[in-house]
Amino acid sequence: MTALRVGNAPVSWGVYEADRPNPPFGRILDEIARAGYEGTELGPYGYLPNEAGALARELKARHLSLGSSFVALPLEDASRRAASVEHALRVARLLATQDVAEVILADDEDPERARIAGRVDASGRAGWSVVQWREAVATIQAVAKALRDELRMRVVVHHHAGTFVETPAEIDQLLSATDPDLVGLLLDTGHCVYGGGEPLDVLKRHGGRVRYLHLKDARESELRRVRTTDVSMAEAWKRGVFCPLGEGVVDFPRITETLRGNGYAGWLIVEQDVVPDAQGRLEPDPSDSARKSRAYLRDQAGV
Repeated sequence: MTALRVGNAPVSWGVYEADRPNPPFGRILDEIARAGYEGTELGPYGYLPNEAGALARELKARHLSLGSSFVALPLEDASRRAASVEHALRVARLLATQDVAEVILADDEDPERARIAGRVDASGRAGWSVVQWREAVATIQAVAKALRDELRMRVVVHHHAGTFVETPAEIDQLLSATDPDLVGLLLDTGHCVYGGGEPLDVLKRHGGRVRYLHLKDARESELRRVRTTDVSMAEAWKRGVFCPLGEGVVDFPRITETLRGNGYAGWLIVEQDVVPDAQGRLEPDPSDSARKSRAYLRDQAGV
């Protein structure tokens, strides 16, 4: 049977940026390990230790491995390409010390796209221009070549709500325009359905390019609200559009079955994007959600 490795990530505890109040990283790593996961992600650069030895000690103490790290870049901005490559390399150099094979790239969030995320096709709002697509692809491939040449690492691109790589058509365009040997896809099941797609369809059409997964579930009632009102992405997050695995619309047993059939052997990182309330509290409790999701995958999807 194909080995699938299951992890969780700091974002499930509301950790989005390193330069804001966050729960202590040691506590989060402890809770990920206690919930039964075998790995985590780096989170925003600077949240976990960014010295290789210290990072390795923290992970080893909890019997955790490192999956990858999310790196958001202004992909279409040619004037910032060199800085984008250097930033990705800085993160990748740390990941390489922990035997990580891929770096996760994403487009920077765009305020206007975040306002209409989840209903882009219905909005009539155009995406990137031909020139912007060309520059975005050039940035992705410049990063990919730099990582390959220096570290023998690859990149996976994370389609993400609120960016210009969100919808099924945008995923298709990204993959058709990039070199398959250099650029893979991170399939995020929750962002896929949020953006109007179907994860199983993406796996059917692009299974050979899927080299990393984020497992995320989405509530049907909140998705309906996203489609039929002007709720913003930020408000949808606050309303709890994402939920423990098995409580939403994503068919995880069929996804894991398809992955095995495709010969996938890699990380499944559970994520439940949550936003603290005005008092800094998280509801539902992230550790409880992490345990529920892990139990669901074990009992219903066999991983």
